[in-house]
Amino acid sequence: MHDTIDFKTLFDASPNPYMLLDRELRYVAANAAYLRVTASRLDELLGRNIFEAFPNDPGDPNNANALQLRDSFLRVLATRAPDTLALIPYRVPMQTDAGVITAFRYWSATHIPLFNAAGEVTYILQHTVDVTELQRLKQAAQPVTGTDGADAALSSQLEAGVFQRAQQVQAENLNLDAERRHLRRLFEQAPGFMCFLRGREHVFELANGAYMQLVGHRDIVGKPIRHALPEVDGQGYFELLDRVFTTGKAFVGYGLKVLLQRTPDDTLAESYVDLVYQPIIEPSGAISGIFVQGHDITEQKRAQDELRQYKDHLEELVQERTRALEESEAERRQTEAALRQAQKMEAVGKLTGGVAHDFNNLLQVISGNLQLLMRDVGDNAQAQRRLTTAVGAVERGARLASQLLAFARRQPLNPTVINLGRLVRGMDELLRRALGEDVALETIIGGGLWNAFADPNQLENVILNLAINARDAMDGEGKLTVEAGNAMLDDHYAQLHPDVVPGQHVMLAISDTGCGMRPEVMERAFEPFFTTKPEGRGTGLGLSMVYGFVKQTGGHIKIYSEVGHGTTIKIYLPRSLQAELPRAEVVPEQVEGGTETLLVVEDDAEVRATAVEMLTELGYRVLKASDGQSALAVVQSGIPIDLLFTDVVMPGPVRSPELARKAKALYPDLEVLFTSGYTENAIVHGGRLDPGVQLLSKPYRREDLARKIRQLLAARQQRITAREAPQARPTPPPPARVKAPALRILLVEDDENIRLPACELLETLGHTVTAVISAEEAIPLLDSNAFELMFTDVSLPGQSGIELALHAVQKLPRLRVIIASGHGTHVDTGGSGTLDGAVLLPKPYGLSQIEQALAQAMA
Repeated sequence: MHDTIDFKTLFDASPNPYMLLDRELRYVAANAAYLRVTASRLDELLGRNIFEAFPNDPGDPNNANALQLRDSFLRVLATRAPDTLALIPYRVPMQTDAGVITAFRYWSATHIPLFNAAGEVTYILQHTVDVTELQRLKQAAQPVTGTDGADAALSSQLEAGVFQRAQQVQAENLNLDAERRHLRRLFEQAPGFMCFLRGREHVFELANGAYMQLVGHRDIVGKPIRHALPEVDGQGYFELLDRVFTTGKAFVGYGLKVLLQRTPDDTLAESYVDLVYQPIIEPSGAISGIFVQGHDITEQKRAQDELRQYKDHLEELVQERTRALEESEAERRQTEAALRQAQKMEAVGKLTGGVAHDFNNLLQVISGNLQLLMRDVGDNAQAQRRLTTAVGAVERGARLASQLLAFARRQPLNPTVINLGRLVRGMDELLRRALGEDVALETIIGGGLWNAFADPNQLENVILNLAINARDAMDGEGKLTVEAGNAMLDDHYAQLHPDVVPGQHVMLAISDTGCGMRPEVMERAFEPFFTTKPEGRGTGLGLSMVYGFVKQTGGHIKIYSEVGHGTTIKIYLPRSLQAELPRAEVVPEQVEGGTETLLVVEDDAEVRATAVEMLTELGYRVLKASDGQSALAVVQSGIPIDLLFTDVVMPGPVRSPELARKAKALYPDLEVLFTSGYTENAIVHGGRLDPGVQLLSKPYRREDLARKIRQLLAARQQRITAREAPQARPTPPPPARVKAPALRILLVEDDENIRLPACELLETLGHTVTAVISAEEAIPLLDSNAFELMFTDVSLPGQSGIELALHAVQKLPRLRVIIASGHGTHVDTGGSGTLDGAVLLPKPYGLSQIEQALAQAMA
């Protein structure tokens, strides 16, 4: 057996120069012959870049030799194939008798790639032949005569031919390399995917960017296709390649599906391709490999599939529409009937809203005067009885108006988050009393009941109303079932009922065992004033009120009935995801009044007079205004006001919500109470009262008005006390006030809404007041010298208050002047004179501010 060959010994002993570079062109090894011809030492070369160890000639600015050598190395790395340089001059160290010198040598070099186990180029082996002497012989050859000259010429020609062919080969290699690079760029930039599979195992030799994108940019070059793309096994592609390689016949496929796993952890992705498997046939007739070319048509395929689906869907729609057209006449009649019903409901609703305001105002006047009259008749029992009957009629009229507003969906709701099960259970005793002993009541509450969002008071009225209707339908004997549960109304149900919003709802069902309804009765059941009850036993507003409430709440109502088998009415209320809030217990309060200042704003003179009289009897100090603009003037006059009581529907440019907002801006602690028989959209939006709004609906009783105002004023006082409590400090009692002497005051103010309250405040302080509306009226009165003080506004219709004051103090130097202004704390006389003694009273002002101004003016 032969000993193992030591290839390193062969490498070192070879007479030919060899050296080994890595991919970074750094020395890895060099044999003795290479070190000898380059006059180098191995320890000086290892790890160094070849172009650092042997730099180019500084005299060559183009660096042509180094670039030629570098290009050869790069070609080996790129093509993975050997590369030859037939002739290249290069400066290297040379050992001479005089020592080591650097000289040009001519070389013929071959560069061979060495691969690792993964098929990657790891090293480049260089074999060089020093042809310097041969090149010099060629250059030194000169033409000579004679036999010896003929031999020299022949030798020179031979040498020249060798070098010429070598240079031609080198030039051809460069041209081939340029063409190869160009073809490689075309191959890489081709829009379709391409690859070349070599041999029977279909080993990837080339693959362009489009192919790498298709398969997921994985490492496939140098690997058989079965190893590189294992997930394709079983899809028929490997078998197709085998057949093409065996038969030599090309394969063309269109719209082929392929499942690829583009990343190791990814799932199989579906792609569609058009491709060609073209066998590569050598001149000998043997097949060396397969060229694969194609296009990824996944997006086009998906678009075609979607188009086909749309086409199929369109055909289905056409078929459905054809069926729908066959039933169009019936649908048209049904739609017209629904439209007429909706228009009728809307017309009645508008009519109701239009008359509700005036109707409730009339009821308020009647109710207020009846309640005031009841205090005047004393112990006259007959008169008291008649008044009580009249008040009862007013309350029935108010309930009728409330039912009309409910149907018209214009009642002000105050919805909260409620648990329907608790609300129904809380009504158990009330329902049993309303139904009587002969009607059995069963309550069923579903488990896990959701919360609903609705006005609990109105919902209780709805349940009670439906229970009474059911009692009448059962003729006072039968069974009533009240059920609450969760319900989901889907899109299909919403399509059948256009008023339904699909989603989660809370269902309330009230079922009776009564006589049931005929279909024609069910169609009109929700119409106002429609009733099947005998005359005098019903108004026909019960179910219409229920209908309006449910719609205004955003819910849905449905009647299921069969003659002789009873009726079920199902109400679906929108679900709330918020937590239920505890309901405040209503504790009857004793009717009491107070001494605070109230501003009543009402455009109806009779209603205003009734409200003012009620509040005055309760002890309040009452100011009044007929519209928002005049009320705003009173507020801005500075008179302190504790509560604003205003109608919602108000004529003029200043609407009641704007009045309340501006009043609150001047007096942050001011309480606001709205009243109306028809709220429109001023304080009610989406069928709900705006947050923080307090409303007393017309007609209201004296007791209701008194309790509501007292409740708001008590809350106001509690809020003020809580705010001032941390700052409260024990303070000595104020010194006793010395009553100021009564003054004769000339008041000049053109705005009646400010003039009258100011006059009243001055008279309250014990002064005598003469009021005029302009400077022109004031000047003749000043001539009488009958006043100690003049109180004037800055803005007057003719001569201004400043001009009047300047004229007055010039004429009457002892006259004291107070100037009221809403423009700050500075009096601008315009350079016409001085008003050093005048006192400026900024607006708004109250009683205490007037008293301080009087004291300052008289000091």
